[in-house]
Amino acid sequence: MKNSYDVVIVGGAVIGSAVAYFLTANPDFTGSVLVVERDPTYVKAATSLSSSSIRVQFSNPINVRISQFGSAFIRSFAETMQVAGEPAPDLNFHPGGYLFLAGTEAQARTLRENHEVQRACGADVVLWGQDELARAFPHLNVDDILLASYGRSGEGWFNNTGLMHGFKAKAREQGADYLTDEVVAIGRDGDRVTSVTLKSGSTITAGTVVNASGPRAALTARMAGLDVPVEPRKRTSFVFDCARTPEGTATVNGGRLPLMIDPSGVFLRPEGRFFLAGCPPVEDPAVDWDDFEPRYDEFEEIIWPALAARSPNFEAIKVVNQWAGHYDFNTLDHNLIVGRHPEVTNFVFANGYSGHGLQQGPAAGRGVSELIVYGGFRTLDLSEVGYERIVENRPFLEKAVI
Repeated sequence: MKNSYDVVIVGGAVIGSAVAYFLTANPDFTGSVLVVERDPTYVKAATSLSSSSIRVQFSNPINVRISQFGSAFIRSFAETMQVAGEPAPDLNFHPGGYLFLAGTEAQARTLRENHEVQRACGADVVLWGQDELARAFPHLNVDDILLASYGRSGEGWFNNTGLMHGFKAKAREQGADYLTDEVVAIGRDGDRVTSVTLKSGSTITAGTVVNASGPRAALTARMAGLDVPVEPRKRTSFVFDCARTPEGTATVNGGRLPLMIDPSGVFLRPEGRFFLAGCPPVEDPAVDWDDFEPRYDEFEEIIWPALAARSPNFEAIKVVNQWAGHYDFNTLDHNLIVGRHPEVTNFVFANGYSGHGLQQGPAAGRGVSELIVYGGFRTLDLSEVGYERIVENRPFLEKAVI
C-alpha cells in the first residue's frame, strides 16, 4: 500500500468495486486507485443481503436506461470480467421478468404512464388486461386486477455476491489496491478534500474521494464536513416452501414465473424450489447501522394473507429462512445520488440507491469513473441524479419505487 492515491474509494461492495473496475479499465485513466473496505466478508453489506433483481419498469427514462445497461452488462459478465484469461463466474441470470399488478384506477393509470416511457426507451414491456393475465399465469386470482405490466425480457434476478466479487477481482487485476481498514476521518483544506485517516492510524493522501459507503454514506460525508440524506432502512426477506408450487404453470417464458408485485405492495419470486417474498414495512424508521434483526411478524400479518388471496397455491406455505438487510435510503426522493459536491468538487457521491444498488451499480460505476477521468458524463448523462438536487431540495421523480 502506498501513502498517496489519485482516487480513494470508501466502501468496497458492489458500488465501490464497480467504480474501481471502470476506472482501471479506462485507458484514459493513468492514476492509482485504493478501495478501503471495513469488512471484507461483506456479511452485512447491502449487496450481500439484497434480493438481487433487475428491472426496466421504471417511470423515469434515466432509470430505465440505467437498468438496460445493467442488464446487458450482467449478461456478458462472465466474458467481460475474465481474470488471468479465465471467465468470471456466471451470474446465473434468471430472465423471469417483473409483473406489476394494478388493483386501483390510480395504479392502472401509473402503469400506463410508465409504459409509455418504457416503450419510448425500447424496453420490452407489455400491458395486459384480466384475460391476458389469467392466460399467462393461470394460478392467479385476477378478479380485482384492472391492469398488469409484464417485462418480457431484460428483467430478472442474478447472483448478487458474484457481481460484487467479479468487479473486485477484475479491478485488482487491472491495478486497483484493496485495503481492509476503516476510514475514520477525512482531511479537508478549504474546498478540497486532501486525505483519509484510517482506523489503523495511517493517513493516505487522496486526489479524489468517492463515497461508496452504502447505508453508512452520511457518516462518510460528515467526516468531510458534508451531508447526504441517506440512512439505513430495514427490509426483511422471507424464503418459503409451497405445498403446491405454481412454478412451471405459466404459459409464457417457458413456464417460469416472474417477480410479481401485488397491488398490496407484497412481492415474491421463485428462488430455486422455494419462493422469496417481502413487503414494504408499515412503519419505516431509520435503524441503527448494526440492527439486522428480521421483522418476523411481517410474514404472518402482511405477506401470507396477500399471497393466499392472490393464489390458492399460496394458501399452504412455510417459511424456511429469513433475514434483514438495509436499504441505503435516500430520504429526499428514494433515488441514487451520483455526482460531485458542487463546492468540494473532489468529493464524489455514489449513494442513496434505496434498494436499487445492485441493478444500478454498473451504470453508476461507469458514470463516476467518467466524472473523474473526463470531468463529465460521456455515455449516459446522470446529471439529473447529481448532488445539486440535494442542495436545492429538488426531488428526482420516480413513481415505480418498490
